[in-house]
Amino acid sequence: MQPFKSHTGIAVPLIQDDINTDQIAPVQAMRNLKPDYKQLLFMRARKRDDGSENPDFVLNKPQFRNPGILVTGQNFGAGSSRESAVWGMLANNIRVIVAKSFADIYRENCLQNGLLPIVLASPVADAFELRVIAANGAASFTVDLETQTISGPGGPDIKFTIAAADRMRLLEGLDDIGLTLTHTEDIAAFEQEMAAAQPWLQTARDSRGS
Repeated sequence: MQPFKSHTGIAVPLIQDDINTDQIAPVQAMRNLKPDYKQLLFMRARKRDDGSENPDFVLNKPQFRNPGILVTGQNFGAGSSRESAVWGMLANNIRVIVAKSFADIYRENCLQNGLLPIVLASPVADAFELRVIAANGAASFTVDLETQTISGPGGPDIKFTIAAADRMRLLEGLDDIGLTLTHTEDIAAFEQEMAAAQPWLQTARDSRGS
């Protein structure tokens, strides 16, 4: 997957709680063998019953048509495990979601696909939401994973926390398979170094493989 170090983009305020994966990526649209993940994102909210565009939905507003960061509420991504609800974000160039909390499975799917999930607790989250609403798409925000900061108009940099293992995975672009292969290579390299210093270790490795 694509490594994540920093991302600059328009922050979109979708300040709602309990947005579920079926709202993010409706299951009906996925029956197509080759779904358009860009169009899939929030399809039911973006379209009226007659198929015309809903001008009131935030992602349809002119200033938010090229998003980079989604700002939302509590329990984002609740519901079924659906990777398309992450792929739709990436297809729209959204690489960061800032929420007050995430559903566990959705958060894990984000990490597996190079999408950075940031949790900000109140009152920091509330203050950031006000900054995003005030910016109204006229200025970008930057999220830097290396320094763990969010910077942009309307106030000072905001520090965020993320588990060291999750931060490393995103910085290096490693999903579970890549993470496993990397650790396997590290272990093999360590054993080779030890074997050079202690010949008995090589004998142990040879017997283990026989």
